[in-house]
Amino acid sequence: MTDQKDSDRRIRGYGSGKADVVISVDDVVDEAEQLSEGRPAREALLALANGDPQLEIQGLVAGYGKMEILHDFDLAIGEGQSLCMIGPNGAGKSTVLHSIYGFTRITAGSIRVGGSEMTTLTPNDKLKHGGIAYILQDNSVFPDMTVEENLLMGGYLKESVEESRQATERVFDRYDRLVERRHQRAGVLSGGERRLLEISRALIMDPKILLVDEPSIGLEPRFIDMVFEILDDLQHRDGKTIIMVEQNAKKGLEFADIGYVLVNGEVAMAGTGDSLLSNPEVGRLFLGG
Repeated sequence: MTDQKDSDRRIRGYGSGKADVVISVDDVVDEAEQLSEGRPAREALLALANGDPQLEIQGLVAGYGKMEILHDFDLAIGEGQSLCMIGPNGAGKSTVLHSIYGFTRITAGSIRVGGSEMTTLTPNDKLKHGGIAYILQDNSVFPDMTVEENLLMGGYLKESVEESRQATERVFDRYDRLVERRHQRAGVLSGGERRLLEISRALIMDPKILLVDEPSIGLEPRFIDMVFEILDDLQHRDGKTIIMVEQNAKKGLEFADIGYVLVNGEVAMAGTGDSLLSNPEVGRLFLGG
């Protein structure tokens, strides 16, 4: 007869592998901590960004209230690149996005975009002057407003309503799926359409850098593919820089140029997305195989 611990190992785990390869969440955390022993140097992170980072984080210490989540955290990404962060729950992945955008208490370190200091700017200033847009993990559409009204809300920092309307029309020119829903309430949209609307609303301010928190969360597989195709188009056609947190580690690393494995608020491993996909330890801990 199996004991409770063995039962927990079968039930609670990461990845999409068979039952005999899915390990418990607790074991993932314990074993992932060992990866931190080979923490990559800042020079290695800069090399992944082709030596010319558009956005660079150096020595960041950040958290919420008195709780410190990120410890001496570094990150570097070049213009037009994509970076995906994976790791156990509680590793600090979303906190990185929150810190970049100005939602955390930062006590040390710096965040620079194009060499300009962004660390202490407000989220509004980071969007307007730093070109950083944040696409939230949670459903953030206004359900009682129409699709068009939701898009217009994305231009709240524009100099005029007319500028917002022009930017909204450019989005409609791009995405037929939204044109069909233009005058419908956002609350009736499918999960994939809502995510498209959230991404599109972030584009109204024409940002250079997109922070994307869990783009696949809660979506059916066909919509997950659609969302990643949209992000791929934004990166490779429009030159957007994308920093993403994605619980579906395989999908995220397949998409990204650069992959980071976070453990306890630090970068434990870094490499190209392909290299982390082929790493047996990453595969065993996060890819279900």
